[in-house]
Amino acid sequence: MLRMRVPALLVLLFCFRGSAGPSPHFLQQPEDLVVLLGEEARLPCALGAYWGLVQWTKSGLALGGQRDLPGWSRYWISGNAANGQHDLHIRPVELEDEASYECQATQAGLRSRPAQLHVLVPPEAPQVLGGPSVSLVAGVPANLTCRSRGHARPTPELLWFRDGVLLDGTTFHQTLLKEGTPGSVESTLTLTPFSHDDGATFVCRARSQALPAGRDTAITLSLQYPPEVTLSASPHTVQEGEKVIFLCQATAQPPVTGYRWAKGGSPVLGARGPRLEVVAEASFLTEPVSCEVSNAVGSANRSTALDVLFGPILQAKPEHVSVDVGEDASFSCAWRGNPLPRVTWTRRGGAQVLGSGATLRLPSVGPEDAGDYVCRAEPGLSGLGGGAAEARLTVNAPPVVTALHSAPAFLRGPARLQCLVFASPAPDAVVWSWDEGFLEAGSQGRFLVETFPAPESRGGLGPGLISVLHISGTQESDFSRSFNCSARNRLGEGGAQASLGRRDLLPTVRIVAGVAAATTTLLMVITGVALCCWRHSKASASFSEQKNLMRIPGSSDGSSSRGPEEEETGSREDRGPIVHTDHSDLVLEEEGTLETKDPTNGYYKVRGVSPPASPDSCVTSLQWKSPGISNLP
Repeated sequence: MLRMRVPALLVLLFCFRGSAGPSPHFLQQPEDLVVLLGEEARLPCALGAYWGLVQWTKSGLALGGQRDLPGWSRYWISGNAANGQHDLHIRPVELEDEASYECQATQAGLRSRPAQLHVLVPPEAPQVLGGPSVSLVAGVPANLTCRSRGHARPTPELLWFRDGVLLDGTTFHQTLLKEGTPGSVESTLTLTPFSHDDGATFVCRARSQALPAGRDTAITLSLQYPPEVTLSASPHTVQEGEKVIFLCQATAQPPVTGYRWAKGGSPVLGARGPRLEVVAEASFLTEPVSCEVSNAVGSANRSTALDVLFGPILQAKPEHVSVDVGEDASFSCAWRGNPLPRVTWTRRGGAQVLGSGATLRLPSVGPEDAGDYVCRAEPGLSGLGGGAAEARLTVNAPPVVTALHSAPAFLRGPARLQCLVFASPAPDAVVWSWDEGFLEAGSQGRFLVETFPAPESRGGLGPGLISVLHISGTQESDFSRSFNCSARNRLGEGGAQASLGRRDLLPTVRIVAGVAAATTTLLMVITGVALCCWRHSKASASFSEQKNLMRIPGSSDGSSSRGPEEEETGSREDRGPIVHTDHSDLVLEEEGTLETKDPTNGYYKVRGVSPPASPDSCVTSLQWKSPGISNLP
């Protein structure tokens, strides 16, 4: 009687709580689940604000509301009912458990979303027909068949591996049982084995979602094959008269039964076994040696010829090429030799390899590509032969004009400017131009133009010309203006600017005067010391203090011997001797006179100081003044 009252009380309590609190709801609902056959499945269910009856259904069939689910020995409900936890467990899972499950709160009229339980069955180990050792014949196509039986779910895939590498070229076939369920699956690997496949291991793997790692079955190939022959000559590269040993090596299954040697198709008498020794001669270059090996399956033959060495020989020289700028250019040369020579292309004087082979192609050339190109063949192994051949690439382009260095000139003196012109085709004219005029050749006023071939040519840029602009009696404006040297041919025009540097004589005069003054002063010091010592040796008593003045000829005490006009002339830096542009020799001033003057302007004075009281000593105190050498620029 008490048991009947408890559910009624729970219903009343639920109604009372429901009217006062939140309505029943799902905190967690079951979701689709995939499990392996024999494992445990757990479908969660949690309710909030609900303390009534909870039950699970399987494909619409109620399993019951008790926690141990009587009648379902592998099913039970777990969790704290007071907290609303009602999880469904199934263990071990069987194929019949694959269905749709719902969690229901009966008194609240709540049903969870359906959860589908999927049961997977791992595949069994596959079977390879003819295994574990499959006998095949090398060179004959064959099939390897792998089969998987059982009730695997889902249907497994069959894969072939060799040395851990997945193989392609397989075909897949599946058979069904009468009920429509998978019966067996097969995979066929088609291959053509070779001798190196003897003893190889192949693996067939059955893999599915139920067993991602899969199950493997391995087989080993056992092959029969005719001999595989390797023929070698030592040394292979020889000169006539050297000894050569041929070695014929073979692998076969079943074993080798015999050897046969031939030269140029004719049998070598007396040759037996895998080794042949001969003396090389010229005929071995064109008549190869062959070795034939046999066994019960078949035979195989290999041949080789000896090399007779000779170095590279030039057959065709490269030819000179002339193209316009922007066009493609190519050179070709031919060498022969044994072994074939390695041919490389470089520019003359350069080490960078531009190409290799018989042909060098230069796309879209520019003036910088002009020059001499070298086709070189390296000597052969014998060290003989080899060499190089050159060809010139001339790029027809607008003239390239370069202003050459010109020596500075003096005001109202002669001067010249030079430019160097390279052009292919040759320029029509070379013209000098400046502010108020231009000149191509001949003379015009103070200007004269000469043009003559350059002593050296620049490879590929065409012949060189040197154009010289002579200027007589330079003026101030010549040192501030720019002179333009330009040349033109059918492809365009090129030019360069040159300027005239000015040369000043005054710094040279100052340096020469300073050196002369220092030399004169040194001579005066030496003379004064010698004179003092001589007087001391002649005197019998002490000397009285006196002042001796020595003076440079042509000067006075502290004053210059020049007149005011000469000093004014010497004070101007732009009025001095003129230095020749080629030899820097001193020449006459404009007045036509060159006076002999004191280089120190009478500035140096040497004063003697009396010696000390001791008659045995001779000391001279010297004083002088520098003529402003520190003011030199």
